[in-house]
Amino acid sequence: MVGAALLIWPAFFNGYPLLFSDSGGFLHQTLGPLMLWDKPYIYGPFLHAFHWRISLWGPVVAQGLILSHVLWLTQRVMRGNATPLRHIGLCAFAALATAAPFSAALLMPDIFAPIVVLGLFLLGFGAAALTRFERGYLVALVALGIAAHLAHLPLALGLCAVALPLRLWRYPVRLFAMALPVVLAVAALFVTNAIGHGRVALSPYGSVFMLARLQEDGPATALLKARCPDAGWYLCAFTDLLPMPANDFLWAPDSPVNRDGAGKPRFLGGMMLAPEAGQIVAETLRADPLGVARAMAGNVLLQLGSFGIGDTLDEAHFSVAVRPRIEQGFSVHDLAAFDQARQAQGALKDALTPLNPFHLVIVLLALPMLAWAAWRGQGLTLAFVLFLLAAVFGNALICGGLSAPHPRYGARIMWLLPVAALLCSLGIMMQRGRKRG
Repeated sequence: MVGAALLIWPAFFNGYPLLFSDSGGFLHQTLGPLMLWDKPYIYGPFLHAFHWRISLWGPVVAQGLILSHVLWLTQRVMRGNATPLRHIGLCAFAALATAAPFSAALLMPDIFAPIVVLGLFLLGFGAAALTRFERGYLVALVALGIAAHLAHLPLALGLCAVALPLRLWRYPVRLFAMALPVVLAVAALFVTNAIGHGRVALSPYGSVFMLARLQEDGPATALLKARCPDAGWYLCAFTDLLPMPANDFLWAPDSPVNRDGAGKPRFLGGMMLAPEAGQIVAETLRADPLGVARAMAGNVLLQLGSFGIGDTLDEAHFSVAVRPRIEQGFSVHDLAAFDQARQAQGALKDALTPLNPFHLVIVLLALPMLAWAAWRGQGLTLAFVLFLLAAVFGNALICGGLSAPHPRYGARIMWLLPVAALLCSLGIMMQRGRKRG
């Protein structure tokens, strides 16, 4: 519980759980209730399981407890045991020296990215040190985390693929235990999308997001201008407006997705565009695979270098996307607390973004420590370092390369490197001390 309190300190500093514009959509999933076309019906019910229209402090405390417990299990596996003092020290380091608390205190599925990574590692590499109950709990937790955000599914699949050569090379891996939560997450996505959208699919309208990325990068825009108007696509009427930023393409009220050529709003325009978007994406990949690869590589590099806090600390779109949900579903006292919080007052970002240079230095210092730990460590330590490095790169590839580089995509997972460096270095030094003794 002390570890959880440390890990959600930004919420206490703010006076209310941290929120993002998309948080309102997740709340709407159960307060409406509403099946949103662009979000899995997973994280919204998770929030509801802990708030019950009483207070949003329930979900943020739950997130802190979950992350604290996963770190406890990780330390026990990596160092042989975990004591209260060691655990509080580890959580204090993560809370005060990294961006971890800015995901834990934020009501977004971002918190599940590091939980999926650590959970898969524990299931695959550390299951022998876990009880049967802990293994079952991790399977359910990781499945929930994978299903909560569409980026987590390819990340989990990639980590399972990384585990295979590690099994053949250095350390025995329980691949079935790693694959089980992936299977459960896929089943959950199929079922919820079939019920909510009438389509048995992982992401019924995901092609729209890929098109948004490709038109901003240029390859899809070039294809549209070359094929239109003969192709007869709806977007042919808007080639003079492209390319535009991906976020504007998806969400701006006057974008081609949300307003037609006559200027009339298109309700659920993303859903309407999805079939055509799938065709354009497929044609773009066939016509210019090298151009797509170059753009993706550039975005991956940008994402790897972008992991600061700040883009989730302001109050952008709160009046439209978030406050109405608080007013609709919670008490006047909770609404008042939301209104009086630093974030809603526009004072949180300036107060906390000065931490960014410090977090950057900590990550940079962690890299040589991880290299030393991988060199000096054996078996499990080396596997842990390689697994986390693969997770960081995979996260950048999926989020930056396929969506768009954003600091929060990197911040939610980059903090694992300093934490791993601390755990591995302490473990190696303790082993040396025991040998000398």
